[in-house]
Amino acid sequence: MRATVMFGAGDVRIENVPDARLIEPTDALVAVTRACICGSDLWPYRTLGHSDIGRRMGHEAIGVVEAVGADVRSIKVGDVVVMPFAYSDGTCIFCHEGLQTSCIHGGFFGTGVVDGAQAEALRVPQADGTLFVLPVGKDDALMPSLLTLSDVMGTGHHAAVAARVGPGKTAAVVGDGAVGLCGVIAARRLGAEQIILLGRHADRIALAREFGATDVVSERGDEAVERVRELTDGFGVHSVLECVGLEQSMLTALSIARPGGAVGRVGVPQDDTMRGSQPAFYNNVTVSGGPAPVRAYIEELLPDVLEGRIEPGRVFDRVARLDEVPDGYRAMNEREAIKVMIEP
Repeated sequence: MRATVMFGAGDVRIENVPDARLIEPTDALVAVTRACICGSDLWPYRTLGHSDIGRRMGHEAIGVVEAVGADVRSIKVGDVVVMPFAYSDGTCIFCHEGLQTSCIHGGFFGTGVVDGAQAEALRVPQADGTLFVLPVGKDDALMPSLLTLSDVMGTGHHAAVAARVGPGKTAAVVGDGAVGLCGVIAARRLGAEQIILLGRHADRIALAREFGATDVVSERGDEAVERVRELTDGFGVHSVLECVGLEQSMLTALSIARPGGAVGRVGVPQDDTMRGSQPAFYNNVTVSGGPAPVRAYIEELLPDVLEGRIEPGRVFDRVARLDEVPDGYRAMNEREAIKVMIEP
């Protein structure tokens, strides 16, 4: 079968690899019908050291179940399923607490331990706890939005939950990528009265406004902080969704939170230290977040997708066949595309 393999920074290839197969009795074999490139895939695309073996990429997918292991009970052949970016057993103490990304028998797709989803097929460990059966056919018109439930919509929602977004509150979203745009959807869905997007790209800003952003701040650093405070009577916002992961974006997030506010961080941190700890401390700003347990959120978000109340699939502005995936990486890296959907 064919799959996406990254051999180093900027070196993405479509390779013939051994066919995906069942290994453990708790596995499922899924034929991938939709996958995508994530903003977090761009970090290794820019920095990964060379390897002769390469790394199988991708952690977001929808597909059709082709086979299941002997111990799989809730998933059957022919099911159309969405696959969260982390696999989990659904039974451990952390899964029961809704924190599947910390499952004691879990892990992440496309990290080397388990192969990536930008491929024709994929082995899914812990199938019962990981996969969510969708009540639609594999070619349903809602597939783009349903695909976002594997990561970016659930991650944007996690940022909003961690930032304690609620009715009547002010919120700011740092970052105008797919996660940030879904964070705008999440903030509006949870009732935020004012939603400020910190972003600089015209196409993304236009989409954010359609999703519910009330204000846009395109400045950076101290100028961005000053502008947000101007928009909030000098106080800052109740809730900040940090959707980038850089040192500067986190410092901005902490600086625009009002005293007693909260920051929900979901951008994968690219630095070992976090600046702004003193202002966060003296302003009693809560900092929370991490890898989103999107499996826990699918059941909550799915009805809004199915009934058209939210349309997170609009973050996909390019569709690629598997052979076109390397150019999809380039397009996202050069900001020519917000998010690329793959149809193997």
